[in-house]
Amino acid sequence: MDIWILALSLGAAVFLALGLVLTTFGLRTLSPLVGASFSVPTSFLLFVLIAPVTVDFGSLDTTAVAIFAAAGLVYPAAVSLLNFVSNRALGPNLTGGLGNLSPIFAIGLAIVLLGETPSPMQWLGMVAVCAGLVMLALDRSRSLPGARLSVLALPLTGAFLRGAVQPVVKLGLLIWPSAFAAALIGYLVSSLVVWAARLTMGQRTPPGARAGIGWFMVIGLCNGTALVMLYAALGLGEVAQVSPIVAIYPLITIGLNRVVHGDRSMGGRGIAGSLASVGGVVAVLLG
Repeated sequence: MDIWILALSLGAAVFLALGLVLTTFGLRTLSPLVGASFSVPTSFLLFVLIAPVTVDFGSLDTTAVAIFAAAGLVYPAAVSLLNFVSNRALGPNLTGGLGNLSPIFAIGLAIVLLGETPSPMQWLGMVAVCAGLVMLALDRSRSLPGARLSVLALPLTGAFLRGAVQPVVKLGLLIWPSAFAAALIGYLVSSLVVWAARLTMGQRTPPGARAGIGWFMVIGLCNGTALVMLYAALGLGEVAQVSPIVAIYPLITIGLNRVVHGDRSMGGRGIAGSLASVGGVVAVLLG
């Protein structure tokens, strides 16, 4: 595997995990929807500022723009909202563990849309990654034994949407190979979606929420960086290479959650799941 694909995929996983862990601070003063209305546009403004040196508009393709815009309807807008709501209900560890079965959805659609055919070793690795994450989620669920199935559906829905977007964006990148353009257009559409939802719901920024706004702006920068690194990795490699590596972000979430929030509650099943996921990623790299 190309070293840049590995580095970008791991970088995306790290920034996804960091954004998830920091969300706990933002949710202390802001609702998920109001928080998203600050985090998503923050990333969009960053991409606007750097667009003159990162995007070649001379090679713009309207078909690719339409694909990136369609992806932006659900990611990051809908996925961010689902993650924020899930984080409030379940915490970052369980949200990450349950929410990242996305490789299954991503690679399934990649086979249909892109004709990608993972090797037997990659299939084995993907199964190990997903099985490990399920074990991790079950271990995390010990702290929330009464969690309703409807709440658990939130991160699972986010996993489906995040996975479905990856092969769709890959189609756009095959036409216009610009990860920054994909992120810029996606975040433009997502910002409009989030603000339309906020205005429709009539949610206002509560007084004394300056700290929460600041946290969600930082979260937006983390998520935006993760997205552009994910798209850059997809531009260089196949979905079957990228998605399982990015999928290990729940493991990184647990490590960061331990450092930032002092969470040391991982049990034996969680440790076994972590080892299985790491072994799966190794199999994907070797495949």
